[in-house]
Amino acid sequence: MNLSKNIKITQAITPTAGAAGTTAINGASLDMTGWDGVLMVVTMGAITGSAVTSINAAQAAVATFADLLGTGQTIADSDDEDIFVIDLYRPTERYVRLEVARATQNAVVSSAVYYQYCGSNVKLPADHGSTINVEQHSSPAEGTA
Repeated sequence: MNLSKNIKITQAITPTAGAAGTTAINGASLDMTGWDGVLMVVTMGAITGSAVTSINAAQAAVATFADLLGTGQTIADSDDEDIFVIDLYRPTERYVRLEVARATQNAVVSSAVYYQYCGSNVKLPADHGSTINVEQHSSPAEGTA
């Protein structure tokens, strides 16, 4: 079975929003209704020397987000093109988001994506975010792609 039929994929931060800068970026607010967990995957681009960069997860019942204890990760200025993951299981509030703190020097967030999993009260396959294009193939024959 294709993995994409059992998860929901949503863009958290666009490449445009993640362009080189020193300002904080809040990922899209994600509704966790019916889902047990979310994998937040962040791909960094170029990070200028001496940049102060980190990521963390936050949650909210409605609109005021609060950081989640222990989810912070420091990103070194030598972590160009590295991937960072926060696996958040059973948050206690309905909404979650990824937060990227950037300061002092430019840091690029190439992409950030949410992968919601363990859908207990959702209709599968889930509809992915509007900017996600998925093709599913099972045992395809060899030939021209």
